Amino acid sequence: MARSIERGEPLVGRRKRERTPPDAPGPRPARRREAVSRLLTGCGEFVSARQLHALAVLQEVDVSLTTVYRALNELEEQGCADVVLDGNGERLYRPRTAGEHRHYLLCRDCGVSRVLDAAVVETWTERVGEETGFAALEHLVQLSGICGPCQSTDPAGRAPGATAGE
Repeated sequence: MARSIERGEPLVGRRKRERTPPDAPGPRPARRREAVSRLLTGCGEFVSARQLHALAVLQEVDVSLTTVYRALNELEEQGCADVVLDGNGERLYRPRTAGEHRHYLLCRDCGVSRVLDAAVVETWTERVGEETGFAALEHLVQLSGICGPCQSTDPAGRAPGATAGE
């Protein structure tokens, strides 16, 4: 292969990735990420990357699923998105206002979320840092349950939290 390069021959099997010129029409990568951020801001509850991409397709926003994932990861890293895990371990995203860290209670049936007053968790985290000498502590506290409306609409008429055999 080195000989091909020395002779100026094209490399076989490798494609050079084309870059979009700055003046080319259409959305640039930064604009695409901004579009993902706007879509997320318009959602009322936590959404998955796939759900957000489906919304982009419906609204004719030209972003790939990969771009959605990248943009959501950037928003999370920048402190602009809260992230929780659903029952299957999939990451769900919601915009974070003013960089404020929050904790949520999620309904396992319908996905509705409620912000929790978790000052005790923040106080405990600070105390653990002071007692252990650790700095820049991060934590994830996630609570899930079944919301009132989902409890009252159980089609089998079971008591909340009961299994099919009970």
